[in-house]
Amino acid sequence: MEIVSKVLIGLVALEHLYILYLEMFAWETLGKKTFKGALSPELFTPTKGLAANQGLYNGFLAAGLIWSLCISDPAWSKNVALFFLACVSVAGLFGALYSRGIFFKQALPALISLVCAYMFL
Repeated sequence: MEIVSKVLIGLVALEHLYILYLEMFAWETLGKKTFKGALSPELFTPTKGLAANQGLYNGFLAAGLIWSLCISDPAWSKNVALFFLACVSVAGLFGALYSRGIFFKQALPALISLVCAYMFL
């Protein structure tokens, strides 16, 4: 189950690397397709800087999760993973107040990973 926990942590990290890419580098192209209906098309250009800032924060979350997988001390690795998974979970739960889809795309995977990491790492 330790391997499953680490795979789940890796998947959450990959998701946040994808969000980093989407918000920092593809906001006006892929972002428009992904968030169609959430924002008017004319708002993507003026919000490019805001999206890039959000993407950077998602990159920090991914970096923390990847870091947790590289730490050799089991207790330290677990604590770092739990911290960053908790951060992702809180962000996802907050986002779910505005879009139910965010719960299933961001919060739920992080919560499942958080429980698995707590129990099996």
